[in-house]
Amino acid sequence: MAQKSRFAVYFGNRGFFPASLQAEAREELPKVLKAAGHEVLMLEAEATRYGAVETPQEGQIFANFLRQNQGKFDGVILSLPNFGDENGAVAALKEAGVPILVQAYPDEFDRMGPTLRRDAFCGKFSIMDVFHQHNLKFTALKPHVVSPGSERFRVNLDHFDRMCRVVNGFRHLVVGAVGARTSAFKTVRYDEVALQRMGVTVETFDLSTVIARVKALSAESSAYKVKLEVLKDYTSWEGVPDAALENITRLGVVLDELIVENQMDAIAIRCWIELQQQLGISPCVLLGLLNNTGTIAACEVDVYNAVVMAALSLASGRPATVLDWNNNYGEEDDKVILFHCGPVPRELMTTKGQVSDHLILANSVGVNNSFGCVVGRIAPTDLTFGSMMTESGKVKIFLGDGRFTEDRIPGNFFGAAGVAEIDKLQDVLLHVGLNGYRHHVGVTPGKHVAPLKEALEKYLGFEVSVPQAE
Repeated sequence: MAQKSRFAVYFGNRGFFPASLQAEAREELPKVLKAAGHEVLMLEAEATRYGAVETPQEGQIFANFLRQNQGKFDGVILSLPNFGDENGAVAALKEAGVPILVQAYPDEFDRMGPTLRRDAFCGKFSIMDVFHQHNLKFTALKPHVVSPGSERFRVNLDHFDRMCRVVNGFRHLVVGAVGARTSAFKTVRYDEVALQRMGVTVETFDLSTVIARVKALSAESSAYKVKLEVLKDYTSWEGVPDAALENITRLGVVLDELIVENQMDAIAIRCWIELQQQLGISPCVLLGLLNNTGTIAACEVDVYNAVVMAALSLASGRPATVLDWNNNYGEEDDKVILFHCGPVPRELMTTKGQVSDHLILANSVGVNNSFGCVVGRIAPTDLTFGSMMTESGKVKIFLGDGRFTEDRIPGNFFGAAGVAEIDKLQDVLLHVGLNGYRHHVGVTPGKHVAPLKEALEKYLGFEVSVPQAE
């Protein structure tokens, strides 16, 4: 999940500046990128003057270079060792089709003579101005000029990397809706057409077909045996009836097959009440396992939060999960207990957890008919959260960040839960309620609001709000 973005590197030139600046940049910047774990594509130095772009003709050479390497890069870093030329840049990058980071080298105070002066500070404005005129999307970060060898550039590179992963991960995102929306949950309605217009495809599957495949699957099959060993290693099954473990394993195999057959990046499953009535299980542990291994999995057919979880995971490079805004934490205005029945991936928990009966559904389906929940606690970490809705065909997302704390939760608290401390939590909760967002929220480790917002808003066209900043 944490695979770094691959970058094509563009060097802008302005002819009356010294060529040595280009040579130094061609040596320095690729080294920095490779040291940070990125693959690098560069135009050959002999292809143009110094391997840089100044004229529209040289820009066309670079554009052809990108076309020849289409699919091999996730973003372009436009580097300005000197002022650069805006016309060549537009010719080169107007059809790049990926995010572009504009980076300009700083001048040094004692190197301002005509043989060493860069003026990239000024040239960056020209590049951005003309890109804006051409409606060519690009990324510019603080500070305005920055050396590739600096810590500040490393921070910018991290932002751009995470943003590129989100943008490119959404190019052909496919989400599976396994089962119809539970009748009682009007909160998880979704608009397939609105999502498709944003590039997200939803594939739907009848739950009865899935259950039939589960019942038909042989416990002697190799897929069943492999999945059983994976599940046994993944969490604790002490006290779980053999019949429940067998049906959970079968369902795990069938979900794996659906995902592969339909090339899905994420699923959202109808998790009650048919699975409990017909198979005697809950799928929570399977969702946690999928999330832990890189396939997004949400419960209650919450397609929207499956999409948000995909964005969160792409940005963090780590698993995501879906939780309920569930309980106040005493009198603490900025703390909340986030909870769900068990789709939390093991990587985000303090221990591997314990599979249990669904202590809430047991009231309606009976005891021992809903094993598959996971009891555990979410590990302390910084977190980024978000959720999605549609209104009149417009897709809206909100984002925020905080941290999971080490605060105690009562031992008899059911499911997987953690205490989250979120600045301006009461404002966030008002934003959720007043704007029609659901009671679910996607979360992932780390603080990544800035690259997420830029990716989703600027490059992908979603309407994004950050209530903590309002």
